[in-house]
Amino acid sequence: MIGVGVIGYGYWGPNLVRNFNEAHSSRVVAVCDLSSQRLGQVQRRYPTVKTTTDYRELLSDPAIDAIAVATPVSTHFELAIQVLRAGKHVLVEKPLTTTVEQGERLLEEAARGRQVLMVDHTFVYTGAVRKIRELVNGGQLGKLYYYDSVRVNLGLFQHDVNVLWDLAVHDLSIMDYVLNARPEAVAATGIAHVPGQPKDVAYLTCIFGSNLIAHFHVNWLAPVKIRRTLIGGDQQMIVYDDLEPSEKVKIYNKGITLNNGEGRYQLLVGYRSGDMQAPQLDTTEALQAEVGHFLECIERGCPPLTSGKMGLRVVRILEAANHSLTLCGRPVELHWEVD
Repeated sequence: MIGVGVIGYGYWGPNLVRNFNEAHSSRVVAVCDLSSQRLGQVQRRYPTVKTTTDYRELLSDPAIDAIAVATPVSTHFELAIQVLRAGKHVLVEKPLTTTVEQGERLLEEAARGRQVLMVDHTFVYTGAVRKIRELVNGGQLGKLYYYDSVRVNLGLFQHDVNVLWDLAVHDLSIMDYVLNARPEAVAATGIAHVPGQPKDVAYLTCIFGSNLIAHFHVNWLAPVKIRRTLIGGDQQMIVYDDLEPSEKVKIYNKGITLNNGEGRYQLLVGYRSGDMQAPQLDTTEALQAEVGHFLECIERGCPPLTSGKMGLRVVRILEAANHSLTLCGRPVELHWEVD
């Protein structure tokens, strides 16, 4: 039985505690939060779980083998590196860190202690995203043309990161998992409408070496909530709508055909329109699957799907996007190291 501690019982912490508590191979030993009111909620729902306002008690507790960090982004690095130095495995809420340099230090520390460093990129564990990866890697879409994502809603405003780090981080992790490619450059534009606060509307473009292009629109000021991704290939196209209650993934047998013509137009573009199908998806709660995977990686000593390396790749894109924002959208090149 793996003993688990959770630091942070705000927005996401209760979901982590619930799933670790329900998993067959783990038990929640202690929860840390700065709010006595939140800790009171833990005590009422989980009477056997210890509570504290001092995270260092979790670090020194021999009954705790792994710790989940669900705190503001600016605190991720300092907490995670202390967890690793205490000899415990760690699951860090997204994004992994606020800088590439911090992420690299966490990877080094985890490798030194042979501990599991995993990032809570929850969407990777959804049945929808796993099916999309299967379709893309199986070649069903053919040659990929574009990856287009919209993730907008009214709120929740963050105070320590901009909207790219809060919302686009989800779609970048999905893109990293689904596509067998990494962008060569990124370009980002955005604006802040609340004085003194981070940018709340942003557009990010990832430029690849082939004809593939990816675009992300994120917004805290939209009147409606949209979670939609389009992936287009020369054979088929996918629409992934996370808010759709049943048919979240739809595959369209639509596209264009190029034919040689005569006279003025040497190349004629035709249109192909076929059937739409909605594949059956695994409906297991994503966080339940993720928690189970984290525990399995600890037991078997294997690297997780959303490893520290994957988390670092996402942070590298976000850091370059931040740089592009300061340059009013000028592209910033990305330099990848071999994993």
